[in-house]
Amino acid sequence: MIKGIDLTVLFGPGIPVPAPASVVEALQSVSIEENTGETQSGFDLTFSVEKDSPLNTIFLLSGGAALPIMRVALIATINGRATPLINGVVTRTQMSPGSAGSPAQLRVQGKDLTAALTIADFSGLPYAAMPPFARVGLILAKYAWLGIIPQVIPSLEGPPLPTDRMPRHQDTDLAYIRMLAREAGYTFFMKPGPAPATSFAYWGPDIRVGEVQPALTVESGSPTNAEELSFTFNKDSTEIPIVFIQNPQTRAPIPIPIPGTIPFMPPLGLVPPLPPNIARLRDTARLDPMQALVRGFAHAAQHSDAVSGSGRIDVLRYGRILRARALIGVRGAGAAFDGVHYVDSVTHEIRRGNYTQSFTLKRNGLLPTQASVSA
Repeated sequence: MIKGIDLTVLFGPGIPVPAPASVVEALQSVSIEENTGETQSGFDLTFSVEKDSPLNTIFLLSGGAALPIMRVALIATINGRATPLINGVVTRTQMSPGSAGSPAQLRVQGKDLTAALTIADFSGLPYAAMPPFARVGLILAKYAWLGIIPQVIPSLEGPPLPTDRMPRHQDTDLAYIRMLAREAGYTFFMKPGPAPATSFAYWGPDIRVGEVQPALTVESGSPTNAEELSFTFNKDSTEIPIVFIQNPQTRAPIPIPIPGTIPFMPPLGLVPPLPPNIARLRDTARLDPMQALVRGFAHAAQHSDAVSGSGRIDVLRYGRILRARALIGVRGAGAAFDGVHYVDSVTHEIRRGNYTQSFTLKRNGLLPTQASVSA
C-alpha cells in the first residue's frame, strides 16, 4: 500500500482470514483510534465499490441478523516488523451512492473486542466466594473463541464469605468488569496481539514503566522526525485525594492524604505541580485500610497529569509505528518538556502513499528526570 509499509486486512464472521486482493484494492483509507482507560479503541474503513461488488453484501449483512459478529483485524508491516493495529468487530456500516461516474463508497466502522462484551446482560449471575480478579478471569474465559487472552492482576480485595454476602453480576460483562476495575483502582482495556486476530485483555493497575519508544524530535535539523508537537501545562485538573479510614472502636473516620509519589507510576517529570484541589473520598470509609489506600492511589494517578502534549508524525520518517499505552522520549521541545512522556492515545491515518499518526501525551511534571533519551 505504501512503499516500505504493507497493510494486511483480515475479516470474517468467526476467525478472521486474509481478505482477497479485490477487497484490499477497494480499500481507500483506514483510520484507527488507539485509546487508554475507558475509551474504546475503534476503526473506520472506507472502500470504493461498484454496484456488483461482493463487499455490498458481506459488510452490510454484518450489521444484521445474518452475521451478528463480523470481525476485522488490521496488521501493518514496516521494515519487516509486523505490528497488530487493531482486532475488533464491525458495529456500523454506511453506503454512499456514487455520482457523476464516481464509484460508491462503503464505510465500515467498528470497535475493539470490548464491543463483544456488551452484547448480553448477565445481571444476577452469582459469584460465590470469588474475589474480583477471579470474577474477571471467569467472565473473560467465555470469550476465548474470539482470541482474547486474559491478563488479570490480582487486587488486594480477598474473597467474600458466602455467609456475609454474595457478589452478583451487574449489567453487561464490559460494564461489570469496568466497575470492578474502578473499585480496585485498576484499568481495563484490549491490546491487539501477540498473533493476528488475538488480543490481550488487561485488568490491572495503570502502569507507566517499561521500554521507552524512540524519541520524538523537533527543531533539531535533520534528526527532526515529528511534523507537529506542542505542550500545555495546566495544574488546575490535579488533585490531592484524601481517603477516610474508619476506626472500628469509635466509628470515627480518619482522614489520610495520599502523597504525590505513586508506587506503580514513577514520576516522569522532575518538578510536579502543587495540586490546587483536594478530593475527599468519603466512600472509602467502608473499606479496609489497604483497599482505601489503593483507591486513593488510583484517584491520584488519574488526577496528577499537569503536562499534556499533542502532535503528528509521518511513520516512514519516524521509522516505526508509535503505540499508545507506552512511554516515549521527547527532544528539542525545551528543557521544561523534554524527557519521557506517556502516550495516552494514537490515531492512525492510512491512505495510499501516506501513513501518519496523531497522538496525545501526558506526564505529571516539568523538566526531565534523566539527562537523555534514546533516539
